[in-house]
Amino acid sequence: MYNESIDDLFARYGPAYKWLATITSVIGGMTVILASSTVNVAFPNIMGAFGIGRDQAQLLSTGYFGAMTGGMLLSAWAIQNFGQRAAFIAALAVFLFGSAMSGLATNTFMLSFGRVFQGTAAGIVQPLAMAVTFSVWPSRSKGMSMGLFSMGMVLAPIMGPTLGGLALEYFNWHYVFLLQIPTAGIALVMGILFMPNKELPKKLPKFDFIGLILMWMALAALLLSFSFGQRLGWSSNTIIIGFLIGVLSSIAFILQQIYGEHPLVNMKLFLVPRFSAAAVISFFAGCAFLSSTFMIPLFVQEIQHFTPLRAGMLMIPGGLSLLILFPLSGKMTDMFPTSYLIYFGLFSFGMAFVLMSQADVNTPFWTFVSFTILIRVGTAFIRPVMNTEALRALPEDLVNQGSGVVNFIRMLGAAIGTNVLVVFLELRIPFHLDAFTSTQIAVNQANRELVDQINRLLSEAGVAEAALNPGALHYLGDVILAQASTLGYQDAFLALGIFAFCGFIPAIYLSQAQRRKRSQTAARPAE
Repeated sequence: MYNESIDDLFARYGPAYKWLATITSVIGGMTVILASSTVNVAFPNIMGAFGIGRDQAQLLSTGYFGAMTGGMLLSAWAIQNFGQRAAFIAALAVFLFGSAMSGLATNTFMLSFGRVFQGTAAGIVQPLAMAVTFSVWPSRSKGMSMGLFSMGMVLAPIMGPTLGGLALEYFNWHYVFLLQIPTAGIALVMGILFMPNKELPKKLPKFDFIGLILMWMALAALLLSFSFGQRLGWSSNTIIIGFLIGVLSSIAFILQQIYGEHPLVNMKLFLVPRFSAAAVISFFAGCAFLSSTFMIPLFVQEIQHFTPLRAGMLMIPGGLSLLILFPLSGKMTDMFPTSYLIYFGLFSFGMAFVLMSQADVNTPFWTFVSFTILIRVGTAFIRPVMNTEALRALPEDLVNQGSGVVNFIRMLGAAIGTNVLVVFLELRIPFHLDAFTSTQIAVNQANRELVDQINRLLSEAGVAEAALNPGALHYLGDVILAQASTLGYQDAFLALGIFAFCGFIPAIYLSQAQRRKRSQTAARPAE
């Protein structure tokens, strides 16, 4: 493969090249983001198709995010050594394979591995597409280029749940994963034509493959152990060994990054107090936002019995609000101390989940929409502000590494946080179910009255007398399960709110570090 720089492509295509490269990047970036959001409305259908519970279904989401963290660490190495075109084409080819594998899956093993391929490709494509878009525009238009790219990245999560709902409404869950194949194919062809290129190296460049394998081992072991712990038993040998492998792999990964020659993550970045605090807040924010994108569609479909299309439409107003909120938060970053904006964002997250912990089967559609908008407010006032604050804390030669690490930490929060939250949900529903069941005794007056009333209604409907009492008890069991499920979700939302409020601890530390930095800066001229 020969060298073909951005200047060479401008010479071939003229001034229009910046638009061709931008459109290619945006289509590629939107496609991989669509894959993360379209599936959110399909979980009940997939659970029914394969006879699995929430604990295993969430692996389709957390597995994607976990693989995406690895892809992000691969991205810089792949771009630097193989060029944007080769990396873009290879990543999209892997994405297409993963999409087809997921869409044609006949078991959960195929489906989960397909999602891992999709996530790995997404981790490479997103930063690559953003960098190319930034590079092809002149200095005076860099801001506009990032605005165009960000708008595409915001529109994808808005469209995703709705497109997924339409696929389920008119076809079946398989098409949720096949939706991205046409746009991925278009992006691949355009990448061959319009992405800059460099000559391929004669031998494989140095890369910390040991660190990458250790990280994937740690994530896989921990996520699988959390997912199957409830089913196999938390004290079973399989789960204990899984957790042990996960913990040991995590420790080995950290040691490899500290002492390895070519670390994936520069651990020295965490010696900068402001950066460390910003990274921890990003972990909290990633967990809060991306866990909500899994939990909300599941709640409204399981508890309120929304159709997948209606569940997708529920997410649209919140997504559209980001088109206003992102520019607003960017402007306010220049007007107010960033710590105030971070506090406001964390408060919005926390309050949204606390309010959501009161939701039940009777919560109106637009009330739930207001909750999703409040979550998006938290996203808009944390993610861009946090990225800016983290990179400001670093010297210029570490900015690129810092950017990758912050994104890595956020996706790690999404993968681990969603997994732990679903485990908590799976524990709380049986807890409430046992509590309700223990009250259904013969001396319970309310219980007897309800059973008698159901018997009367069934009798009036023409049900045979022998089936009256079993039918009434079956209905009572359904009512108890529905109530226990509602309370379990409420507990999970409340836990998510408490977790979001815990982000105030590193935020306060960050605020103190900012004040110390300003004091030192003010003292230097005086000296």
